[in-house]
Amino acid sequence: MSTEKAPAAPSAPSAVELCKGVNGLDKLVLREPRGSSAEVYLYGGHVTSWKNDHGEELLFVSSKAVFKPPKAIRGGIPICFPQFSNLGSLEQHGFARNRFWTIETDPPPFPTTTSSKTFVDLILKPSEEDMKIWPHGEVRVEGLETLDYLDNLQNRERFTEQGDAITFESEVDKIYLSTPTKIAILDHEKKRTFVIRKDGLPDAVVWNPWDKKAKAMTDFGDDEYKHMLCVEAAAVEKPITLKPGEEWRGRQELSAVPSSYCSGQLDPQKVLQGS
Repeated sequence: MSTEKAPAAPSAPSAVELCKGVNGLDKLVLREPRGSSAEVYLYGGHVTSWKNDHGEELLFVSSKAVFKPPKAIRGGIPICFPQFSNLGSLEQHGFARNRFWTIETDPPPFPTTTSSKTFVDLILKPSEEDMKIWPHGEVRVEGLETLDYLDNLQNRERFTEQGDAITFESEVDKIYLSTPTKIAILDHEKKRTFVIRKDGLPDAVVWNPWDKKAKAMTDFGDDEYKHMLCVEAAAVEKPITLKPGEEWRGRQELSAVPSSYCSGQLDPQKVLQGS
């Protein structure tokens, strides 16, 4: 005698639906087989709803939220980029939350540990207007991560660099201390890396006046801050004092090499680790 087990009834498939939301704005509705769901507006890439398996709303969105560009949506999960609040030269919380995002049809793989398979990939493509107000990702400095620096914009107060690399979104005037013998300056647009090799000069000055200070300098073009970056080998924190007859030597070598791309980012590691 044999028995057969009837197959389980198939569950409803996960689904992503593009439809119209408040004021006719496009939104995506993501549904899980168990009943949970989410809503994402293409305006701002803004998550406005997240419900659990019982249909309970877990996110707050103000009843008075204005779903009308260029006003940002109040509540939910906004994307504050490339700055938070007014900590930068751009509008409050940057521009990503009041731009229209698009659906990425061929996204790179995004590994996840969750069993949830309902997802959507959105992309914000740069416009000419955005490039004018925020020339993002064009230049970055590597080799100074985690180092202490003196901030000339804050009475030379001492801080520790937190970023993986130094990028520029506002005025910068810093003195990095006890720096390595090699520093890489990546020119993303021209796909090249400048390499500074130095001896006898333990510190490094990094400076860009940005827009307001550039306009205030009589011997500096209003828009020239977009086309320059000052990175100087120096001995600032501990001045070098020589007694009669003593000798000191300092050397700085500057070279330019092609940069390679890795997942869309310039990779200077071969340069920094090379001879």
